[in-house]
Amino acid sequence: MSGLEIGGLGFVVLLVLLAIRIPIAIAMLTVGIVGYLIIAGPNALLSYLKGEMYWRFTTFDLSVVPLFVLMGQFAAKAGLSQALFKAANVWLGHYRGGIAMAAVGGCAGFGAISGSSLATAATMGQVALPELKRYNYAGSLATGALAAGGTLGILIPPSVVLIIYAIMVEANIVTLFQAAFIPGILAALGYMAAIAIVVRINPKAGPAGPRATGRERFLAVIDIWPVLIIFLLVMGGIYLGFFTPTEGAGVGSVGTFLIALSRGGMKFKDFIDALMSTATTTALIFLILLGAAVFNAFLGFSQLPLAAANFFKESGLAPMTVLLMMVVLFIMLGFVMDSLSMILLTVPIFWPIIAVLDFGLQPEDLKLWFGIITLIVVEVGLITPPVGLNVFVINSMAKDVPMIETFKGVVPFFLSDGIRVAFIIFFPAITLILPRLLASE
Repeated sequence: MSGLEIGGLGFVVLLVLLAIRIPIAIAMLTVGIVGYLIIAGPNALLSYLKGEMYWRFTTFDLSVVPLFVLMGQFAAKAGLSQALFKAANVWLGHYRGGIAMAAVGGCAGFGAISGSSLATAATMGQVALPELKRYNYAGSLATGALAAGGTLGILIPPSVVLIIYAIMVEANIVTLFQAAFIPGILAALGYMAAIAIVVRINPKAGPAGPRATGRERFLAVIDIWPVLIIFLLVMGGIYLGFFTPTEGAGVGSVGTFLIALSRGGMKFKDFIDALMSTATTTALIFLILLGAAVFNAFLGFSQLPLAAANFFKESGLAPMTVLLMMVVLFIMLGFVMDSLSMILLTVPIFWPIIAVLDFGLQPEDLKLWFGIITLIVVEVGLITPPVGLNVFVINSMAKDVPMIETFKGVVPFFLSDGIRVAFIIFFPAITLILPRLLASE
């Protein structure tokens, strides 16, 4: 068999292993090691593994991952999710669908200090579901809004998945954070618009809550000052060049720890729990990264990514057609895979193809634009059946809502995502305007 045939067979075997629920890290490691062994032999494999494991886990760029994970853990212990939801609720709750909109707003705020979609969905679900149930919101709208709102954690900076993408394509993490900001805000507004349309069609799905007094609004806004300070300090410092992403993550971790301590949410047991959860999550991410590195090295030896890039370059297909084909494939993979797995599996193959096509953008701008498109489409996979991890997380908390109702509830948000993807594909300036403005200062 030729290297290309072995590479293609390895890719198919990997998909089969994923389909039978083998963990992504184990599947990629197994296929990568066996494929590398067949193509290059045992000596080359052992030499590669020795150097790769050392290099992979001693690179400075990856130190930002556990720090942002730890910041999210401390933020959850500080009870900031409750404060964010309450603040959004006193301003929006008296509108039809307003409490669901407040849940989306709370998800956006928590995502800005968490960086994790699952953590955002789980944390805000605990806070918002009881309130949505108390005001008799339809189970589909309540769970659908929270499942979709949780996806904001993967897009609104800081985002762990965005950091991984930056490392993979050798992009600047700071400019990627800048590029994700406006699409992240548009996502939150689009989800709120989807809720407004749902309750206009079916007013009983999201009845209005009581109107808050001016004093209640003032106190609720005062209560979220820690979130504003942390976001402005960390992301403002990173955007303006005062911090590197790693330094910003360190500052944010210390800041959220002090806030949790001051609010009484950081007992010794809570501190240990936060450290253990961070260690577990980081270890899982790093194992997946190692598996992806070995699998991608095998693909590199097989010449499959290069052959795919040359095929599309010489195919005569319009660059936009190729991109749309990738978007469809991303959505299909989202049926069976989580977001990080999709990024690690597809970017090493897709990025070389995108890089050789002419979209009229400079290479660095192309990395930003393609990265944000990829992240948004991967985000959609978190709410699509049959996996839809965010859907499962939220539905497990809403015991009285059938799973099919939750999947029905995410349909309007899925359509909102589709419109947003189309706008960003056909109007790259949405993604590029903020990095360019900050670069010109």
